[in-house]
Amino acid sequence: MTPELKARAAAVLKAYEAQRLKIATAESCTGGLVAALLTEIAGSSAVVERGFVTYSNEAKTELIGVPADQIAAYGAVSEPVARAMAEGALSHSRADVAVAITGIAGPTGATATKPVGLVHFGLARRGAPVVHLERRYGDLGRENVRRRAVEDAIGLLERALG
Repeated sequence: MTPELKARAAAVLKAYEAQRLKIATAESCTGGLVAALLTEIAGSSAVVERGFVTYSNEAKTELIGVPADQIAAYGAVSEPVARAMAEGALSHSRADVAVAITGIAGPTGATATKPVGLVHFGLARRGAPVVHLERRYGDLGRENVRRRAVEDAIGLLERALG
């Protein structure tokens, strides 16, 4: 990750710590990169409550309670599933804020309606409606799609602070 992104993550941690807020992550296509970025920073244990890597559909259901019928109806890469992942990470943790990411990093896995580079995010904060963000980065290569998704996840965590 870039020095700029690491600096943003450090600022997020500092702001969350000042507000005594905890973070949880639920990651699919990023495979834990958001949690890794946050925990790379010394003192992150004061803020990062836990991270879920829910790469498979079964993990989404078993670990954070995403309804299997939602995955069947909309697909794992969808707004309803991203929202359910964020809500599930919040309800299966002691965090105050949860960010979730599900997408198609490529080079395989795309369909006509779900191209490589499509990523859905969910952001849940206790007592607030879940926020959804959709990005269509395009076929930038797996590494770049995942990096951009991490950047947007940090942006959502920044946004949750108000």
